[in-house]
This record gives sequence, C-alpha cells and structure tokens, in this order.
Amino acid sequence: MKKQKNTLAGLQKRKAISGYIFISPFLIGFLIFMVKPLFQSLYMSFCNVEIAAGVINPVFCKIDQYKFALTIDPNYNRLLVEEFTRMLTNSLAIMVFSFFVSLILNQEFKGRALVRAIFFLPVILSSGVILGLESNNSLMAQLQVNIQEAASGISITGTLESILRTTNITWGVRAFEEVFKLIDGIYDVAIASGIQIIIFLSGLQTISASMYEAADIEGCTAWESLWKITFPMISSMFLVNWVYTIIDFCMRSDNQVIDKINTVMITDINYGLASAMSWIYFVIVMAFVGITSLLISKGVYYYD
Repeated sequence: MKKQKNTLAGLQKRKAISGYIFISPFLIGFLIFMVKPLFQSLYMSFCNVEIAAGVINPVFCKIDQYKFALTIDPNYNRLLVEEFTRMLTNSLAIMVFSFFVSLILNQEFKGRALVRAIFFLPVILSSGVILGLESNNSLMAQLQVNIQEAASGISITGTLESILRTTNITWGVRAFEEVFKLIDGIYDVAIASGIQIIIFLSGLQTISASMYEAADIEGCTAWESLWKITFPMISSMFLVNWVYTIIDFCMRSDNQVIDKINTVMITDINYGLASAMSWIYFVIVMAFVGITSLLISKGVYYYD
C-alpha cells in the first residue's frame, strides 16, 4: 500500500513538473514584458499625467481619476453595466451552446472529423487578418447588407415579439428580450464557441464507455446518464471554459468599455484617467471571475 502511494505521489509530481514546464514560456514572458507596464499603469491611475515635448510627467493626485471615472464621466458607468450584462448573457449562451454541440460531435457518425473541423473553423476566422477582413472590409459589410435584404425582413424573433406586444403581455417581452437578442446573434455565439467545444470534447473522450454500459444495464435513461455520469465527469471543464469565456469576451474588439478607454487614452491623451478606467474594469472582472469560479468549483467532481 505504501509503495502504491509513493508511486501515485511520484506520478502527480511528474505531472506537476510537466505542467510548469508547459506554462513556463508564458510566465517568463509575463515577468519580462508585462510586470513593469502593469505597475506603471497602476501608478498612472493615481496621477494626472502631463505630456510635454515627448516627456511624460505623472503628478500624484490620489484617487481623483477614479472619482472622475465613477461619478463625473457621463458614459463610463452605463457602459460598465451594459457590457457586464452582455458578458453574463453571452457567456452563459456560449457555455450551453458549446456543451451541447460537443455532445453531438462526440457521437459516432460518418464525417465526424469534417463536422468538428467546421465547428472549429470560426476560431481561425476570428483571428488575425481574417478578423480585420470581417470587421473592416467594405465588401464584407455590403455582403451582409445584401443577405439581410434578401431575407425580406423576415425575423422569427421579431414575429414572436410582435405577437407578445399585440397581446399586451409586456412581461413576456421583457423576459424574452435577452433571449431574442441571443437568437438573433447566434453567429456571434457560434464563432466564440470553438475553443470551448474542443475542451468539452477532450473531457467527453476521457469518460469510459463501460460507465455508460453499466448505467444502461441498470436501467438508466440517456437523460439520467447525462446528469449522473457526463456532468460530474467533465465538471472541471465547465470551470475552465467559464474562465476562458469571460476573459475572451473582455478581449473582444466590440467591447464598448475597451473602446471608451482607448478613446480617453488616444484621442483625449489622458493616460491617468484611461489607466483608472482600465483598473476599475479589471478589478470588476477579476472579482466576478473569482466569485463565480468559487461557486462553480464547489460542484466540481475530481477523480483520479
């Protein structure tokens, strides 16, 4: 028994060493290139940064920049609330979409490799040069307009919303408004789900088929197997995907808070206020990630 424990401890130690070696390039790059700018940005958030003849002169002003961002700026608080709400709804939609797509892609059927490649294709299309073509290319914009015109203005969600309004069910309109937005924006949900699908697939493929066979012999339905076997066995993947989804959302090019910070920094040349806004947003996001991760981790099942 003691020898078996030592073997398991040695295996866990080797896995830990392999993990640290794997993330060492990021850690080294972070320490060399990111730590100093991070502390410079934090210091600037407490300063009124004066720029003259190419010289940056930060003048300490306590928390004035934070007060201005939260109490005086007319748009920052509104943008924070809007983006936080959009982050929450989109992240939940992406998690649900990617999980059920991964369940489908984990089944045995002809052309499975091709279908997996198609679902991962948005990850490639949403990166680098292709992203610039999609967001800034006039040809792509005109193509989108033509597709919308060809649809003759037909919208299932618009029709449902009209029915709810004509029947005076105002609470139904409010309750399903966010759902309608997500359905209309299913392209955005799908294009942001590629990595999550791959992670869920990797977790699903670690589940032994014998577990499902034993459950089937005992009379478990597919629904019961989903909740009693699949969910617990890949629960750790939910935590990983949740954190990744939130961070990925905060890095999106259509984030209005980031646009606001860029405008203050580049157009207004106010580095102090831009730094304060950045740190406020950073702290809110990290607090949200920490709280939700703590709640999710309580339901995570770890197994050897």
